[in-house]
Amino acid sequence: MSDAVSSGGTAPGSPESRRIVLLRHAKADWPQVSDHDRPLAERGRQEAAVAGRRLADTGIAFDLALCSTASRTRETWKLAVHELPHRPKTVYEERLYDASLGELLALLNETPDEVNELLVIGHNPGMHALADALAGKAEGEAPARMTKTGFPTGAFAVLGFTGSWKSVEHGVGTLLDYWAPHD
Repeated sequence: MSDAVSSGGTAPGSPESRRIVLLRHAKADWPQVSDHDRPLAERGRQEAAVAGRRLADTGIAFDLALCSTASRTRETWKLAVHELPHRPKTVYEERLYDASLGELLALLNETPDEVNELLVIGHNPGMHALADALAGKAEGEAPARMTKTGFPTGAFAVLGFTGSWKSVEHGVGTLLDYWAPHD
């Protein structure tokens, strides 16, 4: 993880610094169930735990996790959160399932300003589209890695911005880091 990810806090009198981590669910299985009810595949269960360890490595102490209600996202979160040193408040949000970019931005705008570190566990194409939309700037090799891998299952992007959640819009953030299980 880059130094930008692990450095936290704000200088006195500066605007509030915030981070958003966008985590795509791990690899799902394809049994004869509705898309919403698809569980993780064995590879996905392994990916979810590894993603949790990598999230722990970022040093980010999440204040809130927003998780899609789909089975594969809930299972990803259940396995990943066990790897974190601190369990954040978790809200299971129906609107994350099959959300458009506009719907995802609207959800971010609803985040309470007491939250500085937000984790969103969702689906593609939404997680990749949101990371691309928010990243007005980037640090290091993160954008090249994200472009190369295309935001596969179990991947996450870390974005930083300053200001209120109500001000989150296209280009407001900096892509600080990106990780994928098979990167």
